[in-house]
Amino acid sequence: MDEDPGAFDPNIPEEGPSAPPPGWLDDIHGYQGHEGGPDDPLYPLPPAYSPQPELNRNTLVPNVRVPTISEDEARHALLQFVESKWTYSSKPARNLTFRELQPITVYRYRLETYTETRTSAWQFEPYNGQMVDGPQYGMCPPPWDVPVTLPQRYTDMVEKVRVPHTSFIKLCHKCNGFGRTRCSCCFGRGMKRCTFCHGNGRSRNKRCTSCHGQGRKRCISCHGKGYKSCSICHGSQNLLHFILLTVTWKHNVDDFIPDRQPDFPDKKFEKVTGDPFFIDENVLVYPIQGFPDQEICDVSFKLINEHLTRFSSTSRILQQRQTIELVPLTHALYSYKGKERSFFVYGTENKVFTSKYPSACSIS
Repeated sequence: MDEDPGAFDPNIPEEGPSAPPPGWLDDIHGYQGHEGGPDDPLYPLPPAYSPQPELNRNTLVPNVRVPTISEDEARHALLQFVESKWTYSSKPARNLTFRELQPITVYRYRLETYTETRTSAWQFEPYNGQMVDGPQYGMCPPPWDVPVTLPQRYTDMVEKVRVPHTSFIKLCHKCNGFGRTRCSCCFGRGMKRCTFCHGNGRSRNKRCTSCHGQGRKRCISCHGKGYKSCSICHGSQNLLHFILLTVTWKHNVDDFIPDRQPDFPDKKFEKVTGDPFFIDENVLVYPIQGFPDQEICDVSFKLINEHLTRFSSTSRILQQRQTIELVPLTHALYSYKGKERSFFVYGTENKVFTSKYPSACSIS
């Protein structure tokens, strides 16, 4: 018999909370309000700034010519489209007769806002003698003064930085500094009642073969010790606490294309490119005025104000860029075997969309 199932060390504490309880950690100047865990980070307000426009360049939108394609280009685009559809025959594409190629003016407005957001939260790690960069080494910098290296512009990235001079050591809140906690499976006894014989030591009038007649078995969770190494400090008894700053750079993009052709699904434009004939870039851009398509002017005003409202309260706007693209779209009208049909060629890639094609092979 290994040990008395009722004997255990009462000094070994039960498991405490996995996160420091409220009031466990000290307040750090500039980071007040943290509750002690990473699940509820603080969003410090970005520094106030009000950039001014250098010139009202955004009103100088050049006139552009609507791109056109030839019949050979339209036919080639359709043949490539047909080749990608294994049930389609290429014969109609080769033999159709074009009636008209109608170029359609399609503008795509895009607003890009590159932002930097900073959040801070307490973190901890087992203390094993590593350096403690605490307040004794100086005042900790405010969240927006912590130096970081800017990534390439308009690149999404996340960087985590330990805030200087915010570290200190405290007893582990999980084990109260013991380095181990009472096993919750055997309640610190190291032994558990045999489930085969229900603790009687005998089963069917014979000595229990599972527990060898003892009526109890060694707890497999703690290997009979009655305790486990603390899952938070891993036995080191102390934790090193510090404030971790998370810096997030994000490329926020909004697109708008006026619905000019009801027979063509606008979502098709998402996967093709156009000719960006107008690009305006600054810390803050300003609404476009005087563009021939008033809907583009209106959406420029709307999206710029939306981005400013959405991002300026919690993030710093590093750069904005607004673009007007001319996206090629041609409505190709043709006849084949006495029937009039049509398809669309769109994007600089000359992609094809058609709702109906003259002949689909029947595969048996």
